[in-house]
Amino acid sequence: MIAIALAEDSPEGTETGHLAECAACHDEVEALRHVAGLGAEAGDLRDLPPPPEHLWQSIEAGIREDAVTTGLERKTGRERKTDLERKREHREKRRSRPRWLVPALAAAAAAIAAVAGTITVERLTERQPAAEVTARATLEPLATVPPSAGGDVRVLADQQVLIDVRNLPLTSGFHEVWLLDPDDPAKMVALGSLAADGTEAALPLPAGTDLNRFRLVDVSDEPHDGDATHSGRSLLRGTLEN
Repeated sequence: MIAIALAEDSPEGTETGHLAECAACHDEVEALRHVAGLGAEAGDLRDLPPPPEHLWQSIEAGIREDAVTTGLERKTGRERKTDLERKREHREKRRSRPRWLVPALAAAAAAIAAVAGTITVERLTERQPAAEVTARATLEPLATVPPSAGGDVRVLADQQVLIDVRNLPLTSGFHEVWLLDPDDPAKMVALGSLAADGTEAALPLPAGTDLNRFRLVDVSDEPHDGDATHSGRSLLRGTLEN
């Protein structure tokens, strides 16, 4: 089309026929001929005025804006690519994790919980409620014993006698605990001896012992003479009360 518009000679027959039949091509050739004519008329122009400064400023601003926009688009593209790569690497790591790891961890946690639960149940089962105290007595020192000596006695419902003494005089023998009949002190029941290096003891109450009768607790100083009867040297005494 451009060659026909710029040609000074008439087009050939086939081209002329096509332009006569095709309105679009005909209009395009005419428009190109008009532009070519304007260019020919301006051929003698030489000294054109320079473009105004604001025109160049507008052009430079447009170029800078395009450059900044392009840079931001590139940066955004790189950041988006980096995020995608990071997510892809995370998924690959999750896929590469051994499949047996999660079930194994779950099984281990379940086992730990089961063991902890078993231990707790066993401890709660083994922990017995405190036995009821059925009688008490406060032990007082006799006249020949230092006044700082004393003690406490508790009789439990499970037929245990708990005794706690303090500041007893030293002995070359041992300290024995008795239950006496206050109406007939010659009638007595031996409970057992205190440890040489201790002040506490849990002594069994003999089956069938009537605490309404044998209600006087006595702690004596006994020699190692092989005689199972009371030595007659009492240190502490107290009466059991319900």
